[in-house]
Amino acid sequence: MSAERAISYLSEDVEASVAYSNDSQAETGSKFLLSGDFAHLQHAKIMMVDDELITMRVLQSFLEAAGYSKFDLVSDSVSAIEEIRKKKPDVLLLDVMMPEVSGFDILALLRNETELSHIPVIILTSSSDAETKLKALDLGATDFLAKPVDPSELSLRVRNTLAAKAYQDQLTYYDALTHLPNSHLFGDRMSWATTRAKREGTRLTLLHLVFDSFKRVVDTLGPKTGDNVLKQIATRLNSALHEPESASREVSDASARVELFRLVGSDFSVLFSTADGAADVSAIGTRILEIMKEPLDADGTDVYLEPSIGVASFPDDASDTTSLFKLATGASSQASTHGGGRLQFYSAAMNERSLFRMRMEAKLRKALSQDEFKLLYQPKIEVKTGRITGTEALIRWYDSENGFVSPADFIPIAEEAGLILPIGEWVLREACSQMVQWRKDGIELKMSVNISARQFFEADIVTMVRSVLAEHKITPSTLVLELTESILVDEVDTALNILSELRGLGVQISIDDFGTGYSSLSYLKMFQADEVKIDRAFITDVTTSRDDQALVYAVTYLAHEMGFRVCAEGVEDSDQCDYLKSIECDEYQGYYFSRPVLPMEVAMLWRKQ
Repeated sequence: MSAERAISYLSEDVEASVAYSNDSQAETGSKFLLSGDFAHLQHAKIMMVDDELITMRVLQSFLEAAGYSKFDLVSDSVSAIEEIRKKKPDVLLLDVMMPEVSGFDILALLRNETELSHIPVIILTSSSDAETKLKALDLGATDFLAKPVDPSELSLRVRNTLAAKAYQDQLTYYDALTHLPNSHLFGDRMSWATTRAKREGTRLTLLHLVFDSFKRVVDTLGPKTGDNVLKQIATRLNSALHEPESASREVSDASARVELFRLVGSDFSVLFSTADGAADVSAIGTRILEIMKEPLDADGTDVYLEPSIGVASFPDDASDTTSLFKLATGASSQASTHGGGRLQFYSAAMNERSLFRMRMEAKLRKALSQDEFKLLYQPKIEVKTGRITGTEALIRWYDSENGFVSPADFIPIAEEAGLILPIGEWVLREACSQMVQWRKDGIELKMSVNISARQFFEADIVTMVRSVLAEHKITPSTLVLELTESILVDEVDTALNILSELRGLGVQISIDDFGTGYSSLSYLKMFQADEVKIDRAFITDVTTSRDDQALVYAVTYLAHEMGFRVCAEGVEDSDQCDYLKSIECDEYQGYYFSRPVLPMEVAMLWRKQ
């Protein structure tokens, strides 16, 4: 990419999103580069350090004739470094031979300071000695000019140096795909913006955007199509923030600054500085959500990607940039949890939940490595005879520090952290091992094992089940895999292929919690399940609620007509059991017969019958 093209990119894609302050020390980057042609390089800040003021005045006149207008002249070499720190020029013309502090000393100090090391330095020297030039190069000089300076050569060297800086800044601070400022520039701008907000008594708000479904686009249509979609997202977001009719013009503070960054993958951030708070941010967030409702073109396929937007502000929510970013990303995760396509403000309660999840994840990893999990088994009872026909394996965790932890608390965290994959595999192997042990004791029971969404789609479930069946020499039809209907309808085609392979192994499929999700019998027909489990929510009032009675009866009748067994969950008394018997429900589970119990208690119940 040429320097001219780099500058053009900066003009087309970044100009609107970067707002700088004239009095800011952070005005170090490429403000003068945002125009698209070399004429605007003349807005660069040029500093000269030379003990001969007359020499600097001559150089300034040459450069003014070439169109440059911003100069800082420093004749005291002792104060030079401090002046450079304060002014942060875009290019430095540095004399080598100066009393007290030489140009070499200044150059060495510059290259050792992170904030100043990127400033290009053109060495001015009357020496033709090769050793002098080599020393300057070793210290990091960018170019040389021999005294007396030729005006044309001076103009050419300064212009080329600034153009090269523009190109380097493009590579370092701007995303090659979208041409938006990247994570490096984001960190710099966050630091500067919080300093300014503190000084001026204003708020700085960070919006963090996550496109949860973008990975699916890449997985389905490929990375090239994904890149094209990302470009469209960037363009769409930029227009939402900067077009005349956009929300950024509707905010209450006319001096508000709005900056858009692409961080990594499909994550974007918006820095928003304003005197007002929630109202202005809501206007921008709403505009983003509205503009992203329109489909994106994925090489001829319409895709819909709505962001989950997390919002946190300085100094209200956070006192430093690290905390601000952490809270905004946490809020975006909360928005994702609630289904995405929404704006989620940070709250203290949400932070407590985030800390809880982080600690829980760490404990789960420890529990997995230290074998702290165990399985209990809840019997499945044949309604007609009252006999045990099978059991459902249910994971339990007793934390050494906090005691019993409910699966409702740790399973969602395990899902999110990816720990459900090793935990799920452990459950399957442990349950099958127990089934083998019962068989040795003369107890023949089917074993039901719950399979999570991530297990089903990510863990190569077919290979895992095949391996477990072979390892334990289990009759496949005695293993029942329980899946919620919502898992299956998320990606129907993929689900059908996996189910077909599982059924090819001979295992049985049960649709768990039926009635709480899509509740469509047409899905049952499509997925060819062996069993339907009616959720406990419809069993609780089945003896008193005509609606629940009608639903349970209808599901049972239609499922039987389609060739499925029906199991009712959450049966707690004889009246409920009698009703299930009257409608010829096949099986039930619940405290009426037994809570989830240890393997030895299952054996005792079996022998009693």
